[in-house]
This record gives sequence, C-alpha cells and structure tokens, in this order.
Amino acid sequence: MRTYLVTGGAGFIGSNYIQYMFQKYHNDIHIINIDALTYAGNLENLKDVANRENYTFIKADICDREAISAIFAKYDIDRVVHFAAESHVDRSIKNPEVFVQTNVLGTLVMLNCAKAAWETEDGFQAGKKFLHVSTDEVYGSLEKEDEYFYETTPYDPHSPYSASKASSDMIVKSYIDTFKFPANITNCSNNYGPYQFPEKLIPLIINNTLQGKKLPVYGDGKNVRDWLYVEDHAKAIDMVQELGTIGQTYNIGGHNEKQNIEIIHIIIDTIHDMLSDSDPRKAHVNTDLITYVADRKGHDRRYAIAPDKIKAEIGWQPETMFAEGIRKTIKWYFEHEDWMKNVTSGDYQKYYEEMYR
Repeated sequence: MRTYLVTGGAGFIGSNYIQYMFQKYHNDIHIINIDALTYAGNLENLKDVANRENYTFIKADICDREAISAIFAKYDIDRVVHFAAESHVDRSIKNPEVFVQTNVLGTLVMLNCAKAAWETEDGFQAGKKFLHVSTDEVYGSLEKEDEYFYETTPYDPHSPYSASKASSDMIVKSYIDTFKFPANITNCSNNYGPYQFPEKLIPLIINNTLQGKKLPVYGDGKNVRDWLYVEDHAKAIDMVQELGTIGQTYNIGGHNEKQNIEIIHIIIDTIHDMLSDSDPRKAHVNTDLITYVADRKGHDRRYAIAPDKIKAEIGWQPETMFAEGIRKTIKWYFEHEDWMKNVTSGDYQKYYEEMYR
C-alpha cells in the first residue's frame, strides 16, 4: 500500500484532493493528513473519510521540524503532496511575516525532513516523490490579451503572498538541482468548488448574494483570472505524481478566463435561476448588491495559464467549463448551508474539539 503525506489536507484544495484520491484508489493507499487547523483548515471537509482505516489525521505545523520528522520516522512515506500555505492576498498585505514563515520556512522544513528520510548513499529511494503545489501568481501580471503564462515565464510576484510562493518554488527547485531531489512543482490558476473558505471571491459572492449583503468589487472589476474547478486540479496533481518527469514544473490552468465583474454577474444570474420562486431570498438576488470599493494594493490585472505542457506530456486537460462548474459549486453551497454558517461564525473549530479532544 502506497502512503501519501498530504500537508494542508483540511483546507479547500487539500480536502478535495483527499476525497478524490479515495474515490479513485479506495483501499489501495494510505493518506496521512497533517494540518495546523488555522482559520481555513476545517476537518468537517473530511467527515466522509474520517473513519477510514487507511486515513490518518495529525494536527501539526509544517514549521515544526520535530513534529514533521517524527511523522517521517513513524511512517514509510512514498509521496508528499504539499498544499499547506497561507494563501489569501489581502491577509498577506496586512501580515506578510506569517506568509514568509509558513510558505517559505515551512516548505524548507518539509523538504529537509523528506530528504533526510529518503536519501541513501546512492541518491534517493526509488519511487519517492515530492509535489509542491504553487500558484500562477508567481508570474506577475499579463498586460496583453494574447499573452499566457508558460513554465518558462520569468517570475515577477507583486504581493507578499505571491512573493512567498515564488520563494518556496525556488527553494524546491534548488533542492532538485543541488541534491537531485525527486520533486515536481505545479502552478495552478484560481481554484473554485466545494469547501472553499468564504474570504475568496466565489464563495464570498455566493454567501453574500444569498444573504442579500453587498457584493464588494475591487477597482473597476475588470481584473481577469483563469478559473479551475478544484476536482480537475486534484486529478492533475495525481497525474503529475504518476506520470510527470521528475524535476519538471507543470502549469495547471482551466481555460476559463473571466473578469471579476463577469464572475459576479454569472453568480447572481445562476443563483436567481436556481432558486425557486417561493424562496424569499430570490427577491434580493440582483445586481443592486454590487458595490465598487477601492482597489487592492498591487492588484495584478490579468492571469492566464497555458496548460500546453501538461497536456502534451501527461495527457491532462481541464474537463469542467465554468458554466457547469459554477452551477455545481452553487448547488453544493445550497446543500451545505450549515457548513457555511459554521465557517463564517467560527464554529467549524468545534468539530476538531469534539473529534480529537
């Protein structure tokens, strides 16, 4: 049985990845999920797998070398999938130190612990692989409509968040080059889907729309992002681990470029269409909720990833177009209103206390 160590597995992308892996491999894998359970880590995301014999949760901080080393000593780890990171740009502007600590030093701890566990006199044990999950924001901003981010695009981060992720990418690359460490880096576009913490654009707009609250739009709302349905991302990560060339970077994009204001209009229209006429919330689901606010500092204008390399070398391509993905996402939030109430009130931490006290 292959053993996976997933960092940040109680977060949005990590929890979707874990669920995807169990759906695909069932009892043929063992997943060890380590998460510090900060505000964005929620074990309710994984209630469906919590009682599996081949799933282990460990509350740990990736910056705690002693704790991480103990995990590698106790378990024979075959794969590391490193999601754990501070990820919200606005928070990085207010508190950049936390982002450097977690995203840079935490990644270094993970690399050193994996290297110590896997290294032999002749190199590294066969079959061991480390995947570092990163972002398209490390590339900066695109100015022309026909430009795209490729794996060869020079890094040009503009926020403390993207700078910390660029730094962690460079550390992973240095281990690949210096030690021949068996790792890959993936840079993905904006993810959306179930279990996303409502500080991010799409769940924030869904939640506020349903509650009749204002929908804040930075600047003129014409900043462009490429959107990737989270299950497509999970599949890509698994395929890179199994089929990717060690040492290579792969860009994972959704082919779904949208302006932020366009996203908001789509969500409003979709929610209005999906709510029944008898639902009292439908009366306030309209564009009157849109409120323009001062632009974010250092706000990149456009991101767009070209996933040509991963398609050519591995055979992955996005399967979920935005019109389908946003309906699936909104439907999930309709069906999980208690989850949204818990995370917005802070009660999601009670699940951990009840389960693991």
